[in-house]
Amino acid sequence: MTVRGAVPEVIWARPERTGRGPKPAHTRDDIAAAAVRIADAQGLDGVSMRHVAAELGCGTMSLYNYVPRKEDLYELMMDAVSAEHVLWEPGGDWRADLLRVAHETRALMHRHPWVPRLMSPVYGFSPHALRYLEHCLACLGPLEVSNGTKFELIAMLNGVVTTYVRNEFDTAERVRALPWSEDEENAARTAYLSGRLASGAYPRLAAAFSEDPGPVDLEAVFQRALERVLDAFEPR
Repeated sequence: MTVRGAVPEVIWARPERTGRGPKPAHTRDDIAAAAVRIADAQGLDGVSMRHVAAELGCGTMSLYNYVPRKEDLYELMMDAVSAEHVLWEPGGDWRADLLRVAHETRALMHRHPWVPRLMSPVYGFSPHALRYLEHCLACLGPLEVSNGTKFELIAMLNGVVTTYVRNEFDTAERVRALPWSEDEENAARTAYLSGRLASGAYPRLAAAFSEDPGPVDLEAVFQRALERVLDAFEPR
């Protein structure tokens, strides 16, 4: 719903606190840090203006003087965790540098499991997010493609990392919710699948599953996914 008279604004273009009066009791960094602590402990659903205000020891309504909307609070949170990106001096090998960025981004998401839910271009231009993008472009300096293609590569790599991490979290959450052990769950599903494959209705799947690939190395799968994205951007 569009509010009549409302105009678009960016939280970073606003002063730290609206209105007159004494020096603000809290900074945006204080507010972001409190919200991040809540999200890390309780998940994103635990973050509310009321809970953040309680964490800071102030009134809920007074918090709106600093952060007008919950979306602004989310943006502050994403910027706060973006500050954790390590911005080292690129080594001159764009593939190696981008792989390091991807692995560090995955580690950041594991420290803050709520981050994949908020990954969006909308929150991609906060102060620390801009420094991260600048760093990624520096890593891609040796790659002779257009800047538009470089942005596409960064977005695609982030998409792979986010999707992979969300799948990790979803799988872990589903396992925790099982009323029986994971081994029992896998055994039941394997028995069902074996019966369906033995029916003859899925010959290609039966042939594919008849080959024993051995244990699946999920870390290697992640690495291959990243490498294949980078392969697509290699100059030909």
